[in-house]
Amino acid sequence: MTASSDLEHGWAGSRRLLRLLRDLMKAGGSSQERLDKVVDLIAQHIVAEVCSVYAMRSGETLELFATKGLKPAAVHKTKLQVNEGLVGLIAAQARPVALADAQSHANFAYRPETGEEIYHSLMGVPIMRGGRVLGVLVVQNRTQRSYGEEEVEALETVAMVLAELLSGDRLLEHAGSGQDDDNGPMPARLSGIALNQGLAIGVAVPHHRGIVISQVVSENPEADRERLDAAMGEMRSALDAMLARQDMAPEGEHREVLETYRMFADDRGWLRRMHDAVRGGLTAEASVQKVQNETRARMAAIKDPYLRARLADLDDLGNRLLHHLLGLDEKRRDDLPENMVLVAHDLGPAELLDYDQKRLRAVVLEQGAPTSHVAIVARALQIPMIGRCDGITTQIGDGESVIVDGETGQVLLRPSKSVRAGFKESIAHKERQQAAFRAVRDLPSVTRDGQEVTLLINAGLMIDLTHLEDAGAEGIGLYRTEVPFMIRDSFPGVETQADIYSRILDEAGSKPVAFRTLDVGGDKLLPYWRGGQEDNPAMGWRAVRIGLDRPALLRQQLRALLRAAAGRNLIVKFPMISEVAEFEAAKALLQREIDREKALGDRLPADIKVGAMLEVPALALQLPQLLPRCDFLSLGSNDLMQFLFAADRGNPRLARRYDGLSPAMLTLVRDVARQCDAHGVPLTVCGEMAGQPLEALALLACGVRRLSMAPGFVGPVKTMVRSLDLNELTININRLLTLPDHSIREQLRSYALEQDIPI
Repeated sequence: MTASSDLEHGWAGSRRLLRLLRDLMKAGGSSQERLDKVVDLIAQHIVAEVCSVYAMRSGETLELFATKGLKPAAVHKTKLQVNEGLVGLIAAQARPVALADAQSHANFAYRPETGEEIYHSLMGVPIMRGGRVLGVLVVQNRTQRSYGEEEVEALETVAMVLAELLSGDRLLEHAGSGQDDDNGPMPARLSGIALNQGLAIGVAVPHHRGIVISQVVSENPEADRERLDAAMGEMRSALDAMLARQDMAPEGEHREVLETYRMFADDRGWLRRMHDAVRGGLTAEASVQKVQNETRARMAAIKDPYLRARLADLDDLGNRLLHHLLGLDEKRRDDLPENMVLVAHDLGPAELLDYDQKRLRAVVLEQGAPTSHVAIVARALQIPMIGRCDGITTQIGDGESVIVDGETGQVLLRPSKSVRAGFKESIAHKERQQAAFRAVRDLPSVTRDGQEVTLLINAGLMIDLTHLEDAGAEGIGLYRTEVPFMIRDSFPGVETQADIYSRILDEAGSKPVAFRTLDVGGDKLLPYWRGGQEDNPAMGWRAVRIGLDRPALLRQQLRALLRAAAGRNLIVKFPMISEVAEFEAAKALLQREIDREKALGDRLPADIKVGAMLEVPALALQLPQLLPRCDFLSLGSNDLMQFLFAADRGNPRLARRYDGLSPAMLTLVRDVARQCDAHGVPLTVCGEMAGQPLEALALLACGVRRLSMAPGFVGPVKTMVRSLDLNELTININRLLTLPDHSIREQLRSYALEQDIPI
């Protein structure tokens, strides 16, 4: 048995290798010389015939920087793109790979200059620092060797130490910066999704800036364990103090999010993993960072947005714990710029509160979703935020100029002076527009020829209701009841639901609120309830289909709505109704709950209106049978359009293939509006079309008189409505709908410009 097998037989061998690496990196010589010695040392201790380090270069390229075992001529010559070959796969997924026969793997990419054809087994791990993949550490053997979990974990620890030690020379950081040696980085544009609207221009501040771990290998594991436990106690106390702050509203989803987040600080499994890392020879700080890297790798493989948010909370807590271990206090930093744009892979809800709100202009995340915890808190604080912006953390540097367009989800990196000047003018223009919209906020939404149009807002959280008055809307045309469900750890009971709905009605006052019953399934999953995998989830077991198959779930929600609206008006609509029979079945469940409340002697709503969501084209063919049975109809343009054209609206290849302003879509809307008008049934359009002035113009021309949209769009749509002669436009639209064109968008745009209608 050689000394190199120590690593496979307990923590002592692991600590020995870490100390040898540390001593080696402190020795003299160039960075390249020391890196060459590092791969040689690792190969000896892991019993590997090959040990190689690949570093991330600009353009998402992995370059072979050092090797023991492959041909020396391949160093700085062999390059792989991220996701190319096994090395590229490890970098793309930020997860280890261990294969007994690497050459049989679908991702194996042979590079003849390396001479690696004689090596069969391969184990590789990402070299990570601060959540970024800086490179890949790989070992190989000729025999088909099966690497065990302990060996993989040991190599991950070595990679972590390697990243920290090499950072002193800035070798890997420079390689991963996306900057060439001779030329500075060029301007760039990245796209994401708007998590909270707004415009901002400022300088980038990478999250966790200032967190530097100077010592990775522990000299005294027991002392480090005690330091870790002490820091955990300090962090918990600080979180309790944060929740008690005067500026934190006592109610609202953001409060519930923060309280749930606080519970994660008591997670025993999380603390156990950090204790294990200390026992393996890492300092308390390095142990926290190791568990963080593992958490981030798990996040990359999880599709469920709720579970990703939970793992992001743990990552957030890890950074907070590092602050306590290192004696940092982010909230008191006075060297942050006055116009900072925070850039991060992801953020936890409490971590956002650490930054000075007076300096913070916007936030850009690689992760994030509209229902993520940090997005909910950002809305409460009115901070512009963009999420799912791939590459933002690797493509922008500390202090570089950045523009955030929360209206379109665009991020401009290192913009030129002319672009910055243009954007400043855009901000000024936007402010003038907002002033104009505020001027019409309290004016009636009536066309020039006297046609009244009802403008409503869509909402899904208590926070959204604060915009009801500011927008000048007449009520809530769509309240998405599933959103409060998605931010909880368990299904809320009747009393909890009733409290939520009651507070919504209180906030709305005399203005109507249309509650859509639970619309889960498809891309909206509850963390505590699963319906199984489906090939086509958007057309699968979702919305009212779940409610009818699991009537107890729907009945509890209806019971809560009845109790919340006691003595007040209640408006309920059922989503994704495909046939009249489904609507009748859903109404029957509501009637059972009404009868139940009567039998208990409970107070009922003063008035109850029940409607259906028209999202499935089949229902449009049954309108003569449906309309006499419902009090109103809501048209969900997003789903209706994708089902009408059999086109997944989430597929980028089809994103622009079909247009909502096509004769087919608008003809369907016009026919539905005519039938609703004939039966005296109000029709509301609730999808994205309602909030775009040009699309809204077309909807009005087709006979729609009620539009529900995001709060920020009420002003632009009302301004358009008040500039419109609807009779003349209706004549034009009927002519345009006879055309065989793909879309009538340009014809409508030309008409609006000719008539001086703001779109």
